[in-house]
Amino acid sequence: MNCGKLSPGTPQPKYCRETENRIGRPLPRKVADYPPLSPVAAGLRCACPRCGVGKLYDGVLAPAENCVACGLEYAFIDSGDGPAVLVILLLGFFFLGLALFVEATFEPPIWVHVVLWLSLITLSALWALRVTKAIMIALQYKTKARQGRLA
Repeated sequence: MNCGKLSPGTPQPKYCRETENRIGRPLPRKVADYPPLSPVAAGLRCACPRCGVGKLYDGVLAPAENCVACGLEYAFIDSGDGPAVLVILLLGFFFLGLALFVEATFEPPIWVHVVLWLSLITLSALWALRVTKAIMIALQYKTKARQGRLA
């Protein structure tokens, strides 16, 4: 929280108090008191990369504005296309091999393929994209990664 220097007599804004975050919720402790978390552990739980308690997402894949537990603002989040590309490549390889195995072994009709693979791929892609995006965000927080700039 950057409150800057206040002139004497100016009341301190509510969000600059040490005990509350910007949305008025109490902070459980100071930022420096948080132990380092494993980015993979925080990502697998889809939890806040700083405290590991608050939710990272405010829906299926949309990140929340901030952590409700520690007040960390998620404005730094920019996972880009990395998680999507990784999920597409890994799941595509896995499910193509599985579909070819099922076709060669059981020879089911085409409607079985459509029903089986469409549901499995959709559910596993949503789960995998959610987890890989959370891990990428946790790694971004831990390494303090920012947008590259030319000098």
